[in-house]
Amino acid sequence: MASTQIIAKDGSLQDGRNGNEFLSVILADEQAIFRAGLRKIFALEDDIRVVGQAETLAQTQSAVKKFSADVLIFEAALAPNPVEAVAEFLRQSPAMRVLVVTQAADEGLTLELFRRGAHGIVTREVEPEILLECLRKVAAGENWLDSQGLRWVMQAFRNQSTRPAGARPRVQLTPKESLIVSCVTQGMKNKEIAIRVGTTEQVVKNYLRKVYDKLGVADRLELALYCLNNHIVDGVKAPERPVATDPRPAASAAAAGAGSTAVAGSTEPSR
Repeated sequence: MASTQIIAKDGSLQDGRNGNEFLSVILADEQAIFRAGLRKIFALEDDIRVVGQAETLAQTQSAVKKFSADVLIFEAALAPNPVEAVAEFLRQSPAMRVLVVTQAADEGLTLELFRRGAHGIVTREVEPEILLECLRKVAAGENWLDSQGLRWVMQAFRNQSTRPAGARPRVQLTPKESLIVSCVTQGMKNKEIAIRVGTTEQVVKNYLRKVYDKLGVADRLELALYCLNNHIVDGVKAPERPVATDPRPAASAAAAGAGSTAVAGSTEPSR
């Protein structure tokens, strides 16, 4: 089990060990039971180590100065102004990534946190497996928002963008790439995109990797912002979700006596 460095209420530190080979995390949350729950989740992961804990804003500031953590998991309610607090943490430790935990989904707070540098935003109801995926992606340099948060950011970006429609980049996407990117800008996950485009999640991932390289972006959020800003997918409409049909032949079961039902499978269309 990983040893942990803890900031107690009096500000004193309990020594521990932090191996550089691990993803190091500072937990900052006023509820001890929430911190304990996260520690139990992280203890089951070989690549994650909690190197510091805090239950007040002052303790969080001390932890950020004391430890060279990869990610700070910060409860927004710890600060009277969480947006300014996040900006200050990043000034203190520019290489650190900040994942903010909010009480509930909040459009205004999400937009302000994202504008001021937060790398990921989740609510307290986030599922453990989603939190782990989010933590690893944020630590790897990506940004994280759920579908609702992404839609808020996209809408805010559209509302304030003043770039003329004629200012288009020379990079061109293929029709299939444009369809997939159009789905991304609407906040769809890979599974939903695969259903809409009529392919598999792996094929969608492969297309996105090619698009990232082609446009010079790092993740799907940067991709969406870049494409909206440069009008890459203007006029491209995401395909509708296919309507499920009943594959069973009408009235054949009664005549068959003990007939079996065949389920039609879908296949990847040939290219």
